[in-house]
Amino acid sequence: MWPEPSFAPLLWLVAATLVLAGLVGVVLPVMPGAVLVYLGLLLAAWIDGFTRVGPITIVVLTLATTLVYVIDFAAGTYGAKHLGASRRAVWGAAIGTLVGLFFGLPGILIGPFLGAVAGEYTAHRQLAKAGRAGAGTWLGLALGAAAKVALVFGMLALFTLAYVL
Repeated sequence: MWPEPSFAPLLWLVAATLVLAGLVGVVLPVMPGAVLVYLGLLLAAWIDGFTRVGPITIVVLTLATTLVYVIDFAAGTYGAKHLGASRRAVWGAAIGTLVGLFFGLPGILIGPFLGAVAGEYTAHRQLAKAGRAGAGTWLGLALGAAAKVALVFGMLALFTLAYVL
């Protein structure tokens, strides 16, 4: 059930790679960052036979991973809705995010804003209201990203404490 000792170094490398890719993925909307971090930590716990990182830690890590996705889903919508954005603005932000992915980091940062502005403007034809919707969407996404990063680093800290202590 546990890995052969000769495979352990390779498995540790895979676990570390998953965690590192997950850290990048936490800020990139295309990659399932928290899931990759979780899988890397789960693999690391398995390599050790779950002797240092037990079921309670794994359950907490699972809940934290789930919470990252709840925050990710709700953050942009909440930011837009908080400033009175329409449903079109929310859809525009989602489309802007997808289109922005093709333009690298600037597109990821600007795409949701422009999408929300365009969506809101098509709904109400008021530039000031469209600008508020875009700002709200961007602010919600930024705060959501900060919360996701904090949760993922919390997961790493919890795992490290469980492994070391």
